[in-house]
Amino acid sequence: MQWIEWVAAVAGAISVYLSARENILSWPTAIVNVTLYIVVFSKSGLYSDMGLQVVYLVLSMYGWYQWLHGGEQRAKLHVSRATPLVWIVTGMVGVMFWLGLARYVSTFQGVAFPYLDAGLATLSLVAQWMMTRKILENWILWIIADIIYVPMYTVKHLYVTAGLYLVFLGLAIMGFVEWRRSFRRDHSHSSQPAIA
Repeated sequence: MQWIEWVAAVAGAISVYLSARENILSWPTAIVNVTLYIVVFSKSGLYSDMGLQVVYLVLSMYGWYQWLHGGEQRAKLHVSRATPLVWIVTGMVGVMFWLGLARYVSTFQGVAFPYLDAGLATLSLVAQWMMTRKILENWILWIIADIIYVPMYTVKHLYVTAGLYLVFLGLAIMGFVEWRRSFRRDHSHSSQPAIA
């Protein structure tokens, strides 16, 4: 199974790098990544993360379409900011989803870290949805998740994946810087305030 983890890790790193650069090819590489990680996480007892990969598969197809046609008049989507309403709704839905998922997966045989795993899965889902809509703050959520994922995967002896999430952490920081620059450029002549 280790070769599957390596291929998944490489595809994931390429996908996140391409996302940080706002390259549409991030989505097909994400599809390869999440499909392989369904297998890896099912064998490791990280069932929340396994289920998360299935959702990522759907979100990757949605994101591919949105980046191409989700902007004004079905044009290319540009980087935007999360509104207070987005934070309130995703926060409330996220907490309910986290607690429900953790309670559900804690009943499975061999489950590891049910509340932590479910919380990270929930945080990742919110971040991934924000990425499909090109909301800048997705990168902040990814940074938080990556910082926590690295030790969790290390404890589960998924060293390749832990290393990958260290790479993801660096790429998430790069993604935030790049997308903030893109947002400022796109909104320099508009009335919408740019991030400081």
